[in-house]
Amino acid sequence: MPAQFPLRLAGRRMLAPTVGHYQFVRDDGQPLDFQPGQFIQVHFAYADGTAAKRSYSLATIHDHVLGPGDAVEIAVSFVPGGAATALFEGLEIGQHVTGSGPFGRFCLQPGDRNGRYLLIATGTGVTPYRSMLPLLATAMEERGVEVVLLQGARTPAELLYADDFRAFADAHPGFRYMPCLSRELPADPHPDVRSGYVQQQLAEIAPDPARDIAYLCGNPVMVDACFEALKAAGLAPPQVRREKYVSSK
Repeated sequence: MPAQFPLRLAGRRMLAPTVGHYQFVRDDGQPLDFQPGQFIQVHFAYADGTAAKRSYSLATIHDHVLGPGDAVEIAVSFVPGGAATALFEGLEIGQHVTGSGPFGRFCLQPGDRNGRYLLIATGTGVTPYRSMLPLLATAMEERGVEVVLLQGARTPAELLYADDFRAFADAHPGFRYMPCLSRELPADPHPDVRSGYVQQQLAEIAPDPARDIAYLCGNPVMVDACFEALKAAGLAPPQVRREKYVSSK
C-alpha cells in the first residue's frame, strides 16, 4: 500500500462556480517528487466510517531544477451531496487531509521526438497541462516543438486556469491556446476562441500522424470522440495518450 502523508491547506480560491483551487504543503518534512501529469489521492472516510479516496491531478507549476518541492496544488470539482465536496468545503486554512502518491503515467515522455503536441481537455481535465507548462517551455526551446491546447467549457467563467494559459501563450509563440465554448462566448473574444466542442475543432488544427502526439483528458465522451477522430486522421494509438475523469460522490 502506498505511503500516506499529511497535507496542510495553505490557500484556496474559486476557479469557477463549482471548482476550487486548493494549495497544500506536504507537512511531514518530505518533498513530493512528481512528474507533471501525475495525480495524488486524498483519503477520507464516509459518515459510516468506510474508507474512501479521490484522485486529483496535480496542478503544481514546478520546474524541478532545484529538486522536488513541497507544494501540492489541485483543482476540486464540487459535486452536490458529495462526501469529498463536504470534506473540501469544510476545510480551513491550516487544517490537514491525508494524501498518497504520486501516481499515473499521463506525462510527457523524455524520448518524444514529435514536432507538435495536441493537448485536449474538458473541465478539470486541463489541470495536468498546467503542471506541464515548464516542461513544454523547455521542449519548445530545445526541440522547437509546437503546442496546441484545446480547452472545452460551457462558458468563459468555467475555463479553468485560462489566465495562466493565455499568459503562457503570449510569452511563447510556439504555444497556441484555443478555448472552446459550447454555450456562451465572451463579449470580446480572443481570435483563438472557438464556439462549440473541442472535438469539433480538430479539423482546423489538422492532426498530422507524421508529427503529432495528442493528450486527451477529461469527460469520457469527449475523450472517446477525440480518440476516434484522431485515429481517423491517421494517428496510431501510441500517439494518443488518454486519461478519463469520472465524477463520483
